[in-house]
Amino acid sequence: MAEVLLRQNLRGARLRWGSDRIAAVVEPLRMYTRQFHLSVADGDILLLERAWYVTHGGLIRLARRNRCCGIHVRPVPEFSDPSGQRWAFEATVYKSKTCRGFVGYGDADPTNVSLLVRGAEMRVAETRAVNRALRKAYGVGICSAEEIGSSPQPPSSSGSKKLPPQPTNGNHGGPKVRDRLCQLIRQHQLDANLVKSYATDFCGVKSLREASREQVENFVAHLADWAEKDKNALCCQLNSYLGNKEGAA
Repeated sequence: MAEVLLRQNLRGARLRWGSDRIAAVVEPLRMYTRQFHLSVADGDILLLERAWYVTHGGLIRLARRNRCCGIHVRPVPEFSDPSGQRWAFEATVYKSKTCRGFVGYGDADPTNVSLLVRGAEMRVAETRAVNRALRKAYGVGICSAEEIGSSPQPPSSSGSKKLPPQPTNGNHGGPKVRDRLCQLIRQHQLDANLVKSYATDFCGVKSLREASREQVENFVAHLADWAEKDKNALCCQLNSYLGNKEGAA
């Protein structure tokens, strides 16, 4: 099973991030796949800035596979300031009924979260605490995507999150696919420019105009599924395009 998953991960990673980017990080991916059974297709692991990051969803699924007994989370009032949107949480993971617990702490405030999740600092802090506790409990040595801080976002000339202009040659799959993409962006409050950059990488093309209808339909289905399962991880993935690919054709 591990070797089947490894082949799926290598194929999925090359499709999503490109063979050139994957070549330098293949060996770590092999190790994480065999040791933790993390799945690229399920969004368990992400490639950000030439390094692998595990996601909250991936850690939860890892805990479920290992029959985790429970997770207890509590706010830490002495390190929190609700009026300033600063929150700190403590999480304790119990691997079994006799386990004394693995403790992790997480904090979040407007200065260390992505603009895509601004206003949700309390939930981000809780997720970070759970992630740290799970990583300790199961010996996951890579950082989780939700724990990384925000990246500076270039100012937007329009000031609004509108869908990028669509090509006229029909490669985007027609109005139904575009409407679905617009709906997803509005529903999950995603940055359209970052979504466009991610779509380009996902489809393996230099410009979305080169993408086939099937490729774009697959991307829209993938985006919808990931946004529903683990929006924080999706936002981290989109955030990786800030400053270097935003607005690219």
